[in-house]
Amino acid sequence: MTMKIGKQSITFDNVYVGHGAVAAGPKEKLGPLGAYFDRTYDDLYCGMKTWEKAEMQLLRDAVEECLAKNNVGSGAIDCFLGGDLNNQIIIQSYVMRDYDLPYLGIFGACSTSIEGAIIAAGMISGGAFTRVLAGTSSHNATSERQFRYPTEYGGQKPETLTFTATAAGVVLLGNDPTDIRLTGATVGKVIDAKLKDPLDLGRAMAPAAFDTICAHFQDFQTSPKDYDLIVTGDLSYFGKEMLVEIFAKIGIDVTGRYEDCGLLLYDRKQQQVFAGGSGCGCCAAVTYGYLLAKLRDKTYKKILVVATGALLNPIIVAQKETIPGVAHAAVFERIGD
Repeated sequence: MTMKIGKQSITFDNVYVGHGAVAAGPKEKLGPLGAYFDRTYDDLYCGMKTWEKAEMQLLRDAVEECLAKNNVGSGAIDCFLGGDLNNQIIIQSYVMRDYDLPYLGIFGACSTSIEGAIIAAGMISGGAFTRVLAGTSSHNATSERQFRYPTEYGGQKPETLTFTATAAGVVLLGNDPTDIRLTGATVGKVIDAKLKDPLDLGRAMAPAAFDTICAHFQDFQTSPKDYDLIVTGDLSYFGKEMLVEIFAKIGIDVTGRYEDCGLLLYDRKQQQVFAGGSGCGCCAAVTYGYLLAKLRDKTYKKILVVATGALLNPIIVAQKETIPGVAHAAVFERIGD
């Protein structure tokens, strides 16, 4: 059963989380979480001839691994929900050519992973579907080419830059009981902090994360102490720092229970990733690879995942517009001890 709670949140009582799967690139393979990924590559081409086809391969790998780990065929899946950062979300659409599956393409920028999970949970909780795949992907080179400059340019990058993850993550949600449930969600609003620097997206998204987390606390009558971990999608170093400061100003200390996927995915001291990770694949890889594993090995019991997205494109930035953000939150909870 699905029920609205408060102003912008939802509770679910029968949405179970199956196994997730992650395919990742070379930097992600060598990062702190590399052992949690199902397939990895040693170069950005992933055995393909173009960056875009490489990202398609990552998503295809994640889909196949997810089906295999859950011991189901694609015929047992009711729908696939996915999106990416490329124009017209072509990665998901082109990969889905190979599957006889109903498909819903979605876009929430880097918040897409949790947006997809929330929509899937609603479909399942409402009784329309029994098994849904939610997935997303990103690739460092495809994103750099579209949003900044092709990597071949060798342009200088500031320390505030977030490094787009080369990864794809897919998860199975359904009504077949497992040891993890998706118990609640908060749908975020578009928040514009009036920032304009596309090379500092972490701080552009931080106010949206703050707004969604506050709404979540208000709707569910909870606080940081009610979660083993609160993790944002890809604010990375400067955005995380800003979010901690905003919460401190209203008297809430989140430091003991708060992390960011962009900082978990890489070792900033050893890897050249500037402020840390970003991209649709960042939150998906950390959540569906690492965090689900930590729920299952009983490190955590209840996690609030807040995926963040910067809602911009190069055309609107060239028109001197600001960069709005959005954040969507989902609660993943282990059942039993």
